Amino acid sequence: MKPHDIVEQNQAIQPQMVTVEIEGKRFQVPAGITLMKALWYTGQDVIRGAGCLGGFCGACATYYRTKDDPKVKTCLACSKAVEDGMSFSFMPAFPARKATYDLTQLTDPKQDLFELYPEAPLCRNCNACTEACPQSINVREGVWKAVFGDFKAVSEMFMDCVMCSMCNPVCIADISPNLVAVYASRAQGVHYTDKPEGLESRIQEIADGKFTHDWDRVLKLSDEDLQNTSASTS
Repeated sequence: MKPHDIVEQNQAIQPQMVTVEIEGKRFQVPAGITLMKALWYTGQDVIRGAGCLGGFCGACATYYRTKDDPKVKTCLACSKAVEDGMSFSFMPAFPARKATYDLTQLTDPKQDLFELYPEAPLCRNCNACTEACPQSINVREGVWKAVFGDFKAVSEMFMDCVMCSMCNPVCIADISPNLVAVYASRAQGVHYTDKPEGLESRIQEIADGKFTHDWDRVLKLSDEDLQNTSASTS
């Protein structure tokens, strides 16, 4: 073995480092870790924005820009890996207006949309909301489908929405697309979707206390009894 082929052990186990900019300040972090882990690695005090860490809750909405690219993009900090020269920061809390409503009291949900979210039909078709969505949802089309009363399509389109709210600050018409979609999806479920057969009767049975004795028995079981019971019924 030649002398230049010999690598010190400490050198061999050292991770490759990249330079990132967090909130305007530069740091060296291990390559390949997520933006969230980079925050922790550099000792950042994450007061808000840390949630499920699995790309489902939308709490860690983040703006980022890669090296030599002027375009600012969006992502979830728990799911995006760092790149050398990357600059990023958490999205601050956005004061979107959230309408208050009782779905059971709505008589015409598709028309009531315009009372609850009157800004919805003011969409300018700029497509900024779709560009900002880290889940690749066609947000602009979803807003228009809600406006035209196709709540079923909206509920299907926004199935992957994690409520990160990154579509809100970019909307020049002050629409909160994710909140419009939540309303449409809820209204679709309550007013326009057939209920599963037997659901109402089962709910009534629960309310009448038909299963109270069974629940009391289950809640009194020890962990070992629960495991044995589950094993015997599986």
